[in-house]
Amino acid sequence: VNSQVRGADASATDTDSAEPATAAPEPAVPTIPRGLSWLYLVGGVIGLIASFALVIEKLEKLEHPGYVPTCSINPIISCGSVMDSSQAALFGFPNPLIGVLAFPVVVTSGVALLAGFRAPRWYWLGMQLATTLAVVFIHWLIVQSLYSIGALCPYCMVVWAVTIALFWYTTVHNFREGHFGTGARPVGVALGRVHSVVLVVWYLVIVALILARFWDYWVTLV
Repeated sequence: VNSQVRGADASATDTDSAEPATAAPEPAVPTIPRGLSWLYLVGGVIGLIASFALVIEKLEKLEHPGYVPTCSINPIISCGSVMDSSQAALFGFPNPLIGVLAFPVVVTSGVALLAGFRAPRWYWLGMQLATTLAVVFIHWLIVQSLYSIGALCPYCMVVWAVTIALFWYTTVHNFREGHFGTGARPVGVALGRVHSVVLVVWYLVIVALILARFWDYWVTLV
């Protein structure tokens, strides 16, 4: 009898020890990035204001062909020159309309995340795709402004700055949270350590390009 009891106990012990090995792991709960949430909210509002201002200026210029936009300050800082270019309506309508449609989505995302929304992986990948397309587009516009149009639009530069930050920190978040695969997490950790340095260098490169491109004009202001 004792041997039967010991055998039953051993069998029960084996069963208990086997249960944890076969138990399915609990799915990871998505985190809420507070800093990125605020960036979406504040950056989205700034981008929306700049885009909306450009639309108003464009409508005013269409209604009154001789109108000089308020952001046309000198031959280089001139929204009017940019608005009159073909690059300003790449898809057949004024480019700022893209911002008027897109930035509210960014603002809404920021508000939702701050309210406690735990976005799933597909949502973050969608934000990654959108910000990647946006950052590619604004860099094309940067090249066009510097080397083809030969003028700068202040409101456009605000949108440039906001878009770069949105893309960069969305990318860092997706790497760190493993949305590109768990093997990419170390990349996110590494990028997180130098995130501000990369962003500042990125901005400084653009500033340097602007200074170099219009240096002959800048020196006349001294």
